[in-house]
Amino acid sequence: MFTIDAHLDLSMNAMEWNRDLSLPVSIIREREAGLADKPDWGRGVVALPELRKGGIGLVVATQIARYVAPDNPLPGWHSPQQAWAQTQGQLAWYKAMEEAGEMVMIKDVDGLEQQVGLWKNGSPADGIGADTRVAGTDTRPVGYILSLEGADSIVTLDHLEKAYGYGLRALGPAHYGPGRYANGTDSAGTLNEQGKALLKKMDELGLILDATHLCDDAFWDAMKLFRGPVWASHNNCRALVDHNRQFSDEMIKVLVERGAVIGGALDAWMMVPGWIRGRSTPESMHCDLEKMIDHMDHICQLAGNADHIGMGTDLDGAFGKEQCPYDLETIADLQKIPGLLAKRGYSIADTEKIMHGNWLRFLRKAWA
Repeated sequence: MFTIDAHLDLSMNAMEWNRDLSLPVSIIREREAGLADKPDWGRGVVALPELRKGGIGLVVATQIARYVAPDNPLPGWHSPQQAWAQTQGQLAWYKAMEEAGEMVMIKDVDGLEQQVGLWKNGSPADGIGADTRVAGTDTRPVGYILSLEGADSIVTLDHLEKAYGYGLRALGPAHYGPGRYANGTDSAGTLNEQGKALLKKMDELGLILDATHLCDDAFWDAMKLFRGPVWASHNNCRALVDHNRQFSDEMIKVLVERGAVIGGALDAWMMVPGWIRGRSTPESMHCDLEKMIDHMDHICQLAGNADHIGMGTDLDGAFGKEQCPYDLETIADLQKIPGLLAKRGYSIADTEKIMHGNWLRFLRKAWA
């Protein structure tokens, strides 16, 4: 089934983890064998061939670079200008993938329909071109919508306009800790004046607000101030795993009222309670794909329908098989989800919404 994944840190993996994502996961793992300074070496699950194998023809792909003040212990860049430069290097990688025919940027409805036609029907929506699958080898480009995770690298609002010009279409103002525009996971505090100005400029440009990672104070501020389209690319439920990184039922209800779609994340500590980093294993914690469906189903019960959930896996977001469902070998295994949803009583129509339809409906409306 054609699938959309609304959150993958592809350029981070390529540029900081030095992974050639044009190669199969198995070859990437072989090259990382014996490396030990990162817990996920040799355990990655995402690469472009696996996306194609899993029918994942469209993703929301990130740029990410944090600014850290002198008193901030988190890893990051020491100036916003350095953070901006890092995101430009990440953009250059996406452009290199476009030149190689591996990926294609999607930034408007026409491009969206072209990509959906290519992946759902085997040819572009307007009939131009032909199926690019040759002799059983799928060479179709993976479409990507460019998103910025954390706004620290936006040096000024003029830089935001530049980013929109080169294709940025979604932005999450915060990531972890205190940020220049908003505070994120494991921090607190309302939006500062810069943050309010950022949301106003995003409204003017028509950028999608990604509510993921906003701390509770900033989330409620953003819901009051921002008038444009809102989604949550990769988030789960606080009612099932009690942590400020997750959404409370009240937050989920507001997102539903705003027409948002919430992407189910596959980071194990967000899926099962009691996870201890570096000690817990997916097997010992019984963390499988069913656990993500538990979170999705909780959102459906709050919404009264299946119109507000989708895939937003965050796979290889600085973790690998050591911290994702044990029944997922690579991202291609997202194709197990339709069967799991059927066991829960979800109809084919609702399953199609979850795998791609809800994100498409959202984008068509946001970009109309």
